[in-house]
Amino acid sequence: MKVMSGSYIFVMALFITISSCSTVPKSPIPELQTVAFVDMDRYLGKWYEIARYPHSFEEECYGATAFYKKKKDGTIKVINQCRLGSMQGKLKEAIGEATVGDIKTNSKLKVQFFWPFKGNYWIIHLDKDYQNAIVSEPNRQYLWILSRSPHLDPEILKTLKLKLVNKGFILDHLIMTPQ
Repeated sequence: MKVMSGSYIFVMALFITISSCSTVPKSPIPELQTVAFVDMDRYLGKWYEIARYPHSFEEECYGATAFYKKKKDGTIKVINQCRLGSMQGKLKEAIGEATVGDIKTNSKLKVQFFWPFKGNYWIIHLDKDYQNAIVSEPNRQYLWILSRSPHLDPEILKTLKLKLVNKGFILDHLIMTPQ
């Protein structure tokens, strides 16, 4: 019988934990398309989370935001924040780093919150004024609707939801984020 090292067991347990963070089934077909081009300087700054798919690392999150800032080395500092349990709850913060994975379009990023794991961050919708965006990944297990303001006009939200359905997303899983 082969004995497994502690580090091997830790890595496998971590992999299983990360793999189980999403509660939404994979849906890689049809192939998810990103936006044609993202002006990263315009994309940087603060975004409010309007809605998301459920996942363990945002349970009980209220007032969720994401802040993107270009670093001197060209990577992007990512600061995700939310309040736990209520808008007055304890601040939860995750700091990571993003790199552009597709320099032709800037619409496919890799985000890392802890080494060695990187996740896909694909910008699949971005309005012309950079006021709202939709972010996902190739298997459609993660999804965020973002806005530059804490509240999104209901008609715009309705239009974004229709775009998601047309891209193969199941809206039954969508959670509206309290802002």
